[in-house]
Amino acid sequence: MPACDARSTVVFDPLLTGYDFGPDHPMSPVRVDLTVRLAEALGVLGPGGLVATPAPVASDDELLTVHDAALIEAVTRAGTTGAIDLAHGLGTDDNPVFEGMHTATAHVVGATLEAFRAVWTGSVDHAANITGGLHHAMQDRVSGFCVYNDVAIGIHWLLEQGVERVAYVDVDVHHGDGVERLFWDDPRVLTISLHETGQLLFPGTGDSADLGGPDAQGSAVNVPLPPGTSDAGWLRAFHAVVPPLLREFQPQVLVTQHGCDSHAEDPLAHLMLTVDGQRAAIGALHELAHEVADGRWVAVGGGGYEIVGVVPRTWTHLLAEVAGRPIEPTLDVPGAWLDHVQHRLGRVGPRRMGDGRTPTYRDWSEGYDPSTWLDRSVHATRMEVFPLHGLDPMP
Repeated sequence: MPACDARSTVVFDPLLTGYDFGPDHPMSPVRVDLTVRLAEALGVLGPGGLVATPAPVASDDELLTVHDAALIEAVTRAGTTGAIDLAHGLGTDDNPVFEGMHTATAHVVGATLEAFRAVWTGSVDHAANITGGLHHAMQDRVSGFCVYNDVAIGIHWLLEQGVERVAYVDVDVHHGDGVERLFWDDPRVLTISLHETGQLLFPGTGDSADLGGPDAQGSAVNVPLPPGTSDAGWLRAFHAVVPPLLREFQPQVLVTQHGCDSHAEDPLAHLMLTVDGQRAAIGALHELAHEVADGRWVAVGGGGYEIVGVVPRTWTHLLAEVAGRPIEPTLDVPGAWLDHVQHRLGRVGPRRMGDGRTPTYRDWSEGYDPSTWLDRSVHATRMEVFPLHGLDPMP
């Protein structure tokens, strides 16, 4: 998308890197620090760029709008005493206990809530929190590196303000199960998740036939993708499902989760996207925010575990789109940032802001091939969901 004149902000505080499961955990806060450093080095953040808004810490009352009191008590206790509580998902390999985890996660929630408030009150058109996107957290338990569900709390806040239609699009490689489940039977919230099939990847959910509860059939939309899906297939699936549904639903706010673990170099999954493909998805969602939601767009981070080669570049592209001034993938990565990566981590960083690919895809209107896993999956989703929205599922 070309430059836009939207008012934008990123909600950030360096203390947000306190959401830290430890040095051996895949979800390292280093990825956030490197993203901010790269965005500053390129002028995306800072003077002349995107201005940061301070991030408050969410109150217990705000957390209780989505989570059980017993979970909040368990997290607080675990972060104080180190107590393992497997009934609430605390103390597993995925979700080890760390000191101060309640406050650290409440800070992430507060940052996301501030982004929602800024957009809905009209202070800005676009707002981002790259530390957010903790989409697996459930009402009563921690799950998949996610302690509290900041996105669901933000959406719940919108509904409390009287918003009648919120759309949530999740492009993380893992199914956005927590957000989907928390609004499973609420027709005011449309959740769309494109993810690697649960046959092979955590959390094992998100089938095409998962449509929402009895009072909200069609409000949950899932596109499970085969392993090995690359830019062309992913973008084909995205454009076959997401734009038609958003245009029909006409959300008042578009919320997007930008886990970048769909990249070919991510160590925890099996899709094959490039930074260029991820950048194309970000741009498409930005355009849709203007088309269907009057520009009201809240963007959060999510997964992503190639912390040098992928996350900083993809999320810098995200921040540049939020700012309304996208940067080119051919741009050189600043030498000072590369030097910092070498000094801090002993690694050689990427030289360009893209992977040297030009993403293209075959539009669904040109027909589908039932002999391919990807097309069968997309077709199944359209056949299940589109009629519930009054849309023709056929190409």
